Amino acid sequence: MTVLADEEADELLRALAHPARREILRRCWEQPMPAGTLADALDLAPASVSEHLKVLRKTGLAVLTREGTYRWYRADPHRVAALAAWLTSFPTSFPTETP
Repeated sequence: MTVLADEEADELLRALAHPARREILRRCWEQPMPAGTLADALDLAPASVSEHLKVLRKTGLAVLTREGTYRWYRADPHRVAALAAWLTSFPTSFPTETP
């Protein structure tokens, strides 16, 4: 599994900070989906979905596959797993008292 640098994790967390992007990843987790279907499912303008997909693709959280004139988007579970591993690298016990 890829070990993320803190800066890379920051970029992924910023991408996931928007609720529409998280929902896009949920929708295309099990199977690839076209942008138009995602726009309809989320009740968002196609241009808005396109911008969200651009961010997700830039960070590697979503992958684009072209088949003829069709463009399919799917979540990259390996990228999400790398972020999860980074998050679990934090200590599991925290101080109970504040300084």
